[in-house]
Amino acid sequence: MTAQDASTSPYERALGARISELHPKTAWYFRTIPHGQVGVGTGVFTTAGSRLRWLRPPFRIAEALGVAFAGWERDVPFRIENRTVDGRALATRWFELPGRTWVMPDVVELTPGGILRNEIGPRRTVVTTFDIDVRDEAVVLTIRRVGLRLGPLKLSVPRFLSPRIGLVERWDEERGRHHVSMTIDAPVLGRVYEYIGFFEYAIESETP
Repeated sequence: MTAQDASTSPYERALGARISELHPKTAWYFRTIPHGQVGVGTGVFTTAGSRLRWLRPPFRIAEALGVAFAGWERDVPFRIENRTVDGRALATRWFELPGRTWVMPDVVELTPGGILRNEIGPRRTVVTTFDIDVRDEAVVLTIRRVGLRLGPLKLSVPRFLSPRIGLVERWDEERGRHHVSMTIDAPVLGRVYEYIGFFEYAIESETP
């Protein structure tokens, strides 16, 4: 791998030539963000969180860890900032929830084996590996494995207990905006968490 390759977006490297199959606006979102610039998205999640009230206690822990927030909300304003740093995709999301702002950072990198790995939370508590695909000009991410990092301990969730996590990012021609849909479905329980909405996106300079 050349130095140039190593500095590009992990999504761009994982997709390779298939990035040309994406809608141009979606391809732009997943390409490398130049040094000194930041990708800024602002929009509204039409639905976000978990409808299952009895899961609020574990989600409160997840919220404190910067992994998922507790509650079920509609029309949630949000902001995302994306950067490409040393070949990794760094993202931070701000959810404007009632009475509080919740922040979720994550880091995505392409492993030497060609697998995308995502570490979520300021302490990178949740670690997932996932596949990336192109369907109908949209990016489709499907989780392979889910693990937890608790201090020095690294735990892998058994496959039969692993939730099914999917993310679809596409360009909505009718609205002229990006659309994102992230869903988590657990065995037996079904849909336990989601955030779905529309946003505008621009690449901006980090310096005045």
